[in-house]
Amino acid sequence: MTIAKVFSSIFPSLLVFASGAEASAHWEGGGGWGMGPGMMGGTWGMGWFGMLFMLAFWVLAIAGLVFLIKWAIQATKGDRGTEKSGSSALDILKERYARGEINRDEFDAMKRDLLS
Repeated sequence: MTIAKVFSSIFPSLLVFASGAEASAHWEGGGGWGMGPGMMGGTWGMGWFGMLFMLAFWVLAIAGLVFLIKWAIQATKGDRGTEKSGSSALDILKERYARGEINRDEFDAMKRDLLS
């Protein structure tokens, strides 16, 4: 599922939460002087709308960090292929001997060259 599809499915719900927060911003407690809940007669932060965006932000930030670490680990694994080059050459030599492409003397000579 793409980010656009997720956002388009969640966005209408976020608008409902935002409209509820906007309606509570017009509460006139405190004798009609605009002294409602929150600073300067507004809402208490952004309400559910802000909480959902903060949750989405942290989920995306943590997921991005996990994928960045995973990518970095996989990128560094590519450098370790030199350790297997000696054993893979020996494996190829064994396969050639098993198929009958080389005889025992050639196999032993090539094996000594590889291991020295």
